[in-house]
Amino acid sequence: MSQQLENNKRNAIEFYRMAYLGSPRKAVSQFVGDEYIQHNPLVGDGPEPFIAYFERMHAEYPDKSIEFVRAVAENNLVALHTHQVWPGNDEYVTMDFFRFDENGKIVEHWDAMQQIPETTVNGNLMY
Repeated sequence: MSQQLENNKRNAIEFYRMAYLGSPRKAVSQFVGDEYIQHNPLVGDGPEPFIAYFERMHAEYPDKSIEFVRAVAENNLVALHTHQVWPGNDEYVTMDFFRFDENGKIVEHWDAMQQIPETTVNGNLMY
């Protein structure tokens, strides 16, 4: 795998970890490019709405945790598969996709989130 793909994977993970754990402004300053297009319907476009959202999430849910299960990179995209635990032991599986610009900066984000059920018909885990 090319060094750029490895860098993008590492940077996507660090960006998400940093923002999720309470430092979204630092995450944006280090990892976001000149634009930031957001596809999550709960977050506005641009860096400031992203920062405000994650600052609020950290203030309201400071004990949440995240585990990065896998990362996949192709061309200018990185996909992250995560396991999140929120207060009350609510567990979620998320899939986040990040598009990088030619300078290795994040410029676009998509995600999907699903609460992990207690049981499944197929017996398989979410990971």
